[in-house]
Amino acid sequence: MSRLQAEHLYKVFGRRPDDAVRKLEGGATRDELRAEGTTAAVIDASFTVDEGQIFVVMGLSGSGKSTLLRMLNGLLEPTAGSVRFDGQDLTTLSPKELRRVRSQKISMVFQHFALFPHRSVLENAAYGLEVQGVAKAERQKRALEALELAGLKGWEKSWPDELSGGMQQRVGLARALATDADLLLMDESFSALDPLIRRDMQDQLLGLQKTLKKTIVFITHDLNEAMRLGDRIAVMRDGRIVQNGTAEDILVRPSNDYVASFIQDVDRTRVLTAGAIMTDVASVLGGKDADGEEISTAERFRAAAPATVTEDTPLVDLFAPCSASVVPVAVTDAAGELVGAVPAQRLMAVLGEAEADTAPAGGVPAQPASADEPQDAKTEDEKPAAAGDGSADEGKVIAGA
Repeated sequence: MSRLQAEHLYKVFGRRPDDAVRKLEGGATRDELRAEGTTAAVIDASFTVDEGQIFVVMGLSGSGKSTLLRMLNGLLEPTAGSVRFDGQDLTTLSPKELRRVRSQKISMVFQHFALFPHRSVLENAAYGLEVQGVAKAERQKRALEALELAGLKGWEKSWPDELSGGMQQRVGLARALATDADLLLMDESFSALDPLIRRDMQDQLLGLQKTLKKTIVFITHDLNEAMRLGDRIAVMRDGRIVQNGTAEDILVRPSNDYVASFIQDVDRTRVLTAGAIMTDVASVLGGKDADGEEISTAERFRAAAPATVTEDTPLVDLFAPCSASVVPVAVTDAAGELVGAVPAQRLMAVLGEAEADTAPAGGVPAQPASADEPQDAKTEDEKPAAAGDGSADEGKVIAGA
């Protein structure tokens, strides 16, 4: 069930934005509008986010991803289009109603922590609840629970400047969790962290998601982070969403040369899974096992397989069993039922080391032709803040966290 729907969103900065939207709808390009002194930051963006899903928006600087995120909670008003959360059109709400939604239903985690230096870790984590008017005892109780979830138990009385960067970001995450908001918006929340700390925060988020099952929109410019976190991924370029799908969809079937060039260095073996490339069990029947005996039934195949893995097993874990036997690896679903097989030839085909006729459905990912270098146009980062936006450190914005 979709909890968040964005429908034909546009955000244009400059004079006569409505006229600019009509020109874009008529086929005008972003460069043509820029020549007229108008910047189209987001162009005709549509997507849905299901309950409990991590939806990642990925793109280079200037692609429009942060502007898109800020339209989802009303920090920026769309020039055209609508945003619906739980069926309610946020673009039609009054400023007072929008502030209530931001304080109770939508939390935001910023890239640069946005902690108050004069407040303790506990007070920072409880700030969103304070804005809501929650009683002190109750907000401290909920903030302590959120800090424990974020791995900061025992640090409640510390000051922000006593914490590492990763710990400060955990406080920001705890502040978002304490409000028990239904939707989390995370704007490059881990981008300022060192690589090891960043991966630790990714692990933390995935671990929390297994328990809390929040609906999350996560912004990043890091492809590996997007592939690791996202249930679905939207790739943006020059204000437009150029592809929207699962990590496997994007890796196996890139929509254009830009996406193909973007993903060409990704380690597919750690993203693609057995379930994505498996063949039917019927394709194995009639073959021979390691002793030359016929594999006549599914039960016989399962007994002869060198290994049995689940559908979500990454390909990197299939190399050893596939190389150890002529019999394919058996694949089961979450209930343990046999659902498919991965022959060694299929595994090699997906990695581009076999003939195309042995490739999985959808084809072997092609090496992209030379693509234009991605443009690094600046849009949202250089635009003046919208009314009610402000800097990440201001209490008015953090109240929405």
